[in-house]
Amino acid sequence: MSELLATHGDVIVSGTVENQGVFYDRFDHVVLLSAPVEVLIERISSRTNNPYGRTLEQQGEVRRYVADVEPLLRRGASLELDGRHPVADLADSIEALGRGWPESHRRA
Repeated sequence: MSELLATHGDVIVSGTVENQGVFYDRFDHVVLLSAPVEVLIERISSRTNNPYGRTLEQQGEVRRYVADVEPLLRRGASLELDGRHPVADLADSIEALGRGWPESHRRA
């Protein structure tokens, strides 16, 4: 991650890892994409490309993450987006954050 951030000025990273806070000061924005837990449970239990989330145990795990981890993520975020919005709208919101980047950091 350090090498990536050192060599690219316009990096968008998606994911959650235990040490992510170490890198926050190297980002212009930290965006939390959130949705109500019931929306998350419905989405993971009905998807067809990944079996995770179909069991009650896994759904309980998701509920615990939302209750315990999401508040920590929210504290570190500079912006929170509602994951119930259309994907295109969410992508546009994230892209708009980059419009403030200097021209030298933008890619065509």
